[in-house]
Amino acid sequence: MNSYERFCFGLIGNRMKVRREKYIDLRNDLKSARMKASFEVYASTALVTSIISGIIAALLLGMVTYFFRLPEMIVYRGQVPESLLFFSGYTLLVGTLIAAVVAFTVIAGIVYLIFMFYPAMVAGNRKRNIDATLPYAINYITAMSSAGIPPAEIFRQLANSTMYGESAVEARYVTREIDMFGKDLIEALRITAMSTPSDRMKEFFQGAIGSVSSGSNLTVYFRTKSDQYALENRQEQKLFLETLSLIAESYVTAMVAGPLFLIILQSIMSVLGGESQPIFLYIIIYLMIPFGSVLFVILISSMTPEG
Repeated sequence: MNSYERFCFGLIGNRMKVRREKYIDLRNDLKSARMKASFEVYASTALVTSIISGIIAALLLGMVTYFFRLPEMIVYRGQVPESLLFFSGYTLLVGTLIAAVVAFTVIAGIVYLIFMFYPAMVAGNRKRNIDATLPYAINYITAMSSAGIPPAEIFRQLANSTMYGESAVEARYVTREIDMFGKDLIEALRITAMSTPSDRMKEFFQGAIGSVSSGSNLTVYFRTKSDQYALENRQEQKLFLETLSLIAESYVTAMVAGPLFLIILQSIMSVLGGESQPIFLYIIIYLMIPFGSVLFVILISSMTPEG
């Protein structure tokens, strides 16, 4: 907890403790994202930061509105209710106040929502990374188990590895429960399974718990899950390649052939109509094509498996 988070927690931390039951989803997302800040600290920082951002935005927009006298540029030609005639002499002041209130509400709300959704986004990215690296991590686990290494030491070695991304991080939390809090392996796996964002990892931990509890051969279980996840991984990669091919065809149609046809059509119409400023043509070239391409890039990036 840095000094700013300590300041925010000191202001409203106690109030956040009382309201923690209303933010169950946020608390779970913080655990799944493996963010170091507790719920009270994070929620306090989110609320204070959103208020400060709203105040700054209100001051900036209020000063711009006041010094450029923007409300006085608005001319209303309809009938004004008599109850509002009193404010006609204070147009600048009232307009500045309204602009400041709107800026505060919008910016503070946006910042607060970003804070609320950020842990879920981090947890989602971690889920993708875990699902992508888990088959390889289980291969590593299977090799160590076949060599006769104890299960607790297997997870400790996986936790110390830097090759398996977020899967190693989850193993690190299993090791932490054992080494720092004195839990046995079954309890450590159960606690970590409850907070991991990956359903695959949760299923793997729960299966390991069942194998250890029943005294089954853990090496056989690891080898079985390794084969299962390797098969699922190949199927997912095949599906991703098919989807990527479909997106590529859609991009050629929507962002290459379509705009080219519209550009040619609009150019001919501009020449025939004697239009010197083809606004629609500018919209296609400077807005439709760049923003459409960016959207395709974001779409492909969001669905690309990590690994």
